[in-house]
Amino acid sequence: MLAEINIRNFAIIDRLAVEFGRGMTVLSGETGAGKSILVDALNLVMGERADGGAVREGAERADITARFTLADAPAAQAWLTDHELNNGTGDGDDECVMRRVVAREGRSRGWINGTPMPVRELRALGDCLVDIHGQHAHQSLLKRDAQRELLDDYGDHTQALSAVVESAQALRATQAAIARIEQVDNAGDSRIDLLRYQVGELDTLALEADEYAQLEAEHKRLASAERLIEDGQRALGLLFESEDGAATDRLGAAERLLGELAAIDPGFEPIAELAASALIQAQEAADGLRRYVDNLDIDPQRFQDVESRLGAIRDIARKHHVAPSELAELAERLTAELIELEGASERLAELKQAEIEQHTAYEKTAAQLSAARQKAAKPLGKAITDIIRSLGMPEGQFSVRVRSQASNRISAHGSDHIEFLIAANPGQSARPLDRVASGGELSRISLAIEVIAASRTRVPTLVFDEVDTGIGGGVAEIVGRQLRRLGIEGQSLCVTHLPQVAAQAEHHLYVAKQVKAGQTMTRISTLDADDRVEELARMLGGVELTAQTRAHAADMIERAAAGAQTSG
Repeated sequence: MLAEINIRNFAIIDRLAVEFGRGMTVLSGETGAGKSILVDALNLVMGERADGGAVREGAERADITARFTLADAPAAQAWLTDHELNNGTGDGDDECVMRRVVAREGRSRGWINGTPMPVRELRALGDCLVDIHGQHAHQSLLKRDAQRELLDDYGDHTQALSAVVESAQALRATQAAIARIEQVDNAGDSRIDLLRYQVGELDTLALEADEYAQLEAEHKRLASAERLIEDGQRALGLLFESEDGAATDRLGAAERLLGELAAIDPGFEPIAELAASALIQAQEAADGLRRYVDNLDIDPQRFQDVESRLGAIRDIARKHHVAPSELAELAERLTAELIELEGASERLAELKQAEIEQHTAYEKTAAQLSAARQKAAKPLGKAITDIIRSLGMPEGQFSVRVRSQASNRISAHGSDHIEFLIAANPGQSARPLDRVASGGELSRISLAIEVIAASRTRVPTLVFDEVDTGIGGGVAEIVGRQLRRLGIEGQSLCVTHLPQVAAQAEHHLYVAKQVKAGQTMTRISTLDADDRVEELARMLGGVELTAQTRAHAADMIERAAAGAQTSG
């Protein structure tokens, strides 16, 4: 779960450190104080798209670090192990630190346990740690893709989906191969004739692996053969045969002199040893140089042969618009295409038979997925119905309709048309969610769906960013109980403006704005019991707080705690 987050220079936050505990934590404060900024920062550290505009005015970069405990996050532990990113402290492997730095120009960097990582890896690990439900979630729930994904998540259709994806991919690959062959048939034999000519030309060239690089090196050596011999002989003279005193002669004299000095003063011994070593190396260099230069030969015919061969290779490379070093790969590719097309008639028959078999396999896996969806649709509809009825829609009826569509279209998602339906009142027929007129009803339905989705997740930290918008009164209290219940096994963080929800929290953070040196900044403080009563009274009664409002707030907190103990 999320243990701590440190934020620097993000939005209107200059420097902020917040610690979190287990259970339900609520964040409240005045409108515009920056309650959702904390959620935005958490989103960013988990790999959301970076925007330089989020960097605080006057700062060069924003820096966000989040520390997680992993005792209740086996998926995250497994991910870190697979990527060799455990922090390596032995008994401290139950923690993970994620960091994201965003520069004003929009460039960003990320780290996991101190190791630089691409943003996509931050996102992958973040998906194992935190699940964020935003205040606009109902907008995405109107989309059919989101409805299908929610049903599949609820029914845990991972294996069935994977089978459909694999069969769809295999069928599409076969259909693409058939299309390529039929396209060639439609174009006549021109492509095959061209390929035969090109492959024959490359076969005649008979270019061997790494031959071009070797020829270039040999050409360079042959072109400079005279200089290699002349300068090699000159270097040999300087080392061994110079009348003015070869290097070996001078080193030998120095070695003897240092040997005599070492006999007098042992401090010269290591220096004498170095001189002796230098003499041996100079002698070996001279011997090696003599042998190499003696074997160098000026061969004009070989030089012409190499030049001719290089010219032929370069001509064909230009013809095919590739680098000479890429000709061998081109030959393999063209040969493979020619073999495929020359056996096109036989291959086409095989592919069409494979298409029939793969289409049957696809229909089978799609039917199995459809059956699993049909099975999950009824309990999902009932679970959501139970919640929306407790949220002020006593006669509401939620259902999930799964219709298998007969179509030649191959989809990795299967052949089902999935639709969420709601009948808000008795006598009304069930209608798709996107036709629900009441924004308040849609908010409640959305919240019920979010609660069900969150209850099925294996992610330890659940974040709810003002998902209670559009509700109030007794319904809000029920929402608070639902959110508290979700935090029992792990952690739930709730940004809210409702006192009924805030009263249910085990921890309460207060978000406030302050102006300092002409700069607006956000501050977050942990409320004790007395401060919490004051904050709930503010949420209940506004600016002027009365003894009655405070008493009401204290009573709400007391009843919420008693209710939690009873349900526990």
